[in-house]
Amino acid sequence: MNLNDAKNEVLQVLSKTERRHLPKLLEWLKTSDDLDDFLVDNQSVILQSIAEDLRVCLPLEAMAPSETMAIQKTQQKPHPTVHVDAFLYDEEAVDSLCEEGKISRNYCLNCGSHRTAPLEFISHSFSIPELQFLFHNVLPGLSGKLVVDVGSRLGAVLFGGYLYSASSQLKYGFSDRIQVIHADIRSQSALVQNTDVLIMNNVFEYFMEPSDQMQAWLFISQHFRKKGALLVTVLCKLVFLYVTSSLVLSFVQMHFCLQLFLLKQEVGEGSLHVFFLLLQAEVVHWRQFTSSFMLFCLVLQPNSTKSPTDDFS
Repeated sequence: MNLNDAKNEVLQVLSKTERRHLPKLLEWLKTSDDLDDFLVDNQSVILQSIAEDLRVCLPLEAMAPSETMAIQKTQQKPHPTVHVDAFLYDEEAVDSLCEEGKISRNYCLNCGSHRTAPLEFISHSFSIPELQFLFHNVLPGLSGKLVVDVGSRLGAVLFGGYLYSASSQLKYGFSDRIQVIHADIRSQSALVQNTDVLIMNNVFEYFMEPSDQMQAWLFISQHFRKKGALLVTVLCKLVFLYVTSSLVLSFVQMHFCLQLFLLKQEVGEGSLHVFFLLLQAEVVHWRQFTSSFMLFCLVLQPNSTKSPTDDFS
């Protein structure tokens, strides 16, 4: 069926629909996830192929032996938690793994009984729908911009940025626009100073000691000062401001116009993955997306005289 025939078929269906049901039908066409299979773009197909190839090469947990701190922090969580990489395994893939008995969604509260509770899943990667949402809906046009992904791991953000954006260069992991730098971010001052979009997904919280996290954030505050730059990060803990904290004072001294602070504080399990969950929720209804998401994409304006704490008064 060609395009014109398809249009005529759709119009015939609409003309046969009771008038009182038309608004609901049109809304369904705009927002329903039932149509997602018809809207898969070539970029998403390529990302899915990359994920499938990586799954063959990596162990199920997709954690490197060197990621000892992330492994320990996952094991120390109060509720049993399993690492399932969201880039490699979507919900359908996780369901298949459960059916095959390779992983479980539940754990036994009393060994040998049927009293079970859901396992917590954690991922240090964006899923393919989240990457599509990030580059299509959250970030502005990236033509000629430098995007830096700190702590790329399997390269999900790099692959997504390459396929979904026109960024001139993506640093940290396709060779014509991607460059991999194996180094501590704190040794890359020139790179950070020239960055237009800085992306960080759990990179400090799970992979650095608290003292190193402090130094890393101080480094970001001192060098990521390009006017109009965007900082995109994942909130693993709720944000709390402690005016006596030297880190907060350092941020205040920057005179950045920030709508949100990002500090490492232990505030309990209920606040885990705040940004991550909101992002997933928006992905479900991405067609209804509005610019309100800028709360989580911080517009840095070094020349602003507004104090960062003004937004919390």
